[in-house]
Amino acid sequence: MSDVSSKAEGNPELRQFLRSRRSRISPGEAGLSPQPGARRVPGLRREEVAQLAGVSVDYYVRLERGRSLNASESVLDAVARALRLNDVERTHLFALARPSAAQRHPLPPQRVRPGLYRVLETMTETPAMVTGRRLDVLATNRMARVLLTDFDALPHRERNMARFMFLDEAARELYTDWETAARDAVAALHLYAGSHPHDPQLAELIGDLSLRDRDFRRWWADHDVLLRTNGTKRYHHPLVGDLTLGYEAFTPTGDPDQTFSLHTTEPGSPSEHALRLLAVWTNEQTTPDSTSRSRDENRAWSTEGR
Repeated sequence: MSDVSSKAEGNPELRQFLRSRRSRISPGEAGLSPQPGARRVPGLRREEVAQLAGVSVDYYVRLERGRSLNASESVLDAVARALRLNDVERTHLFALARPSAAQRHPLPPQRVRPGLYRVLETMTETPAMVTGRRLDVLATNRMARVLLTDFDALPHRERNMARFMFLDEAARELYTDWETAARDAVAALHLYAGSHPHDPQLAELIGDLSLRDRDFRRWWADHDVLLRTNGTKRYHHPLVGDLTLGYEAFTPTGDPDQTFSLHTTEPGSPSEHALRLLAVWTNEQTTPDSTSRSRDENRAWSTEGR
């Protein structure tokens, strides 16, 4: 797997991210006068980015090649403005260009707090889950398991949203706009890679998905990044049909690499009615023993880490 695990000179992830960002901006969009002659590269040339950012061409070339390890905040801000980066992309640029020494330390196992488990268990009509590093699924409630898939029944290695999106054929049927949802998962992984470039389990995940899925391999090369906060997802569920659900994502205190996410519905909408039907079906199918077993399995997963 190339970007995350490469030990080549420089910073390949930074290089490819900057190249991907400048390739999407035309000189006209950047406010530059058109130059005569054919252009050999899409978007902006390095010289044009340097001009827009107010730095020397040599400096920008070294930055793009990952050989400038002391880039100042003002320079990175200027480059971000020149490339018209949004807030998430700017954060990603800073993470790539100014890596923390702490990133090389082994990552501790992730644990879901007992209080979060209790919150999940009390949400009987709302799909909710906790994901961790690399989009690993750390904990789910019954509604999330019946809406998406029963992650508790999967081997620990397979409890991952990206693996589900790309390697489970049911996901392609479940998501009405599978491509958008799958590309969002890739972009979320890229954002994580920027702050955790030395995570060996991320390298394994990206390598495996790149080998096994052509779409993943193609979209990973786009270097898009996404911070999951809120939005809308559309599903076609085999039991209750079409669902349009909002989602909200939060970072629990104590672990910035965990995300607590839940789905919402518009009051009085067909989706609210369908979700309630799904909740009734879920409650009828679930026994106390299976609930206890799922809870114990989730706790074992969260304390093991990977």
